Amino acid sequence: MGKMDEQKLIQQHLANERTYLAWIRTAIALVGVGFLATTLHINAAQDMSRFGEDLAVIVSIASLFLGVMTIIGATVNYYQTRRNINESRFVSSHRIIVYMTVVVILLVIMVSTYLAFV
Repeated sequence: MGKMDEQKLIQQHLANERTYLAWIRTAIALVGVGFLATTLHINAAQDMSRFGEDLAVIVSIASLFLGVMTIIGATVNYYQTRRNINESRFVSSHRIIVYMTVVVILLVIMVSTYLAFV
């Protein structure tokens, strides 16, 4: 393998690491949405209905769960991409894109529903 090929692999591995760290930041933001929902609920909703209280708990737990699932998915994706780089293969990462689209839509629906009942 020539020096140019080695440099290409190094750049691809570094890009893979940056992508992984971006997914970790995304997971942290998802967990943050859960904490935000809990904080808003505790501070703003003294006389909220039982449904509103349950919804706040659901948003918080779902955000935490989705954040953890994002970390797991990002880690699996990182190692698959690492292997693909080493084997000079390209595989589109459409699954994680579909996953994140569903996650964002679910969170927007849950938070919007919660805010409608506050």
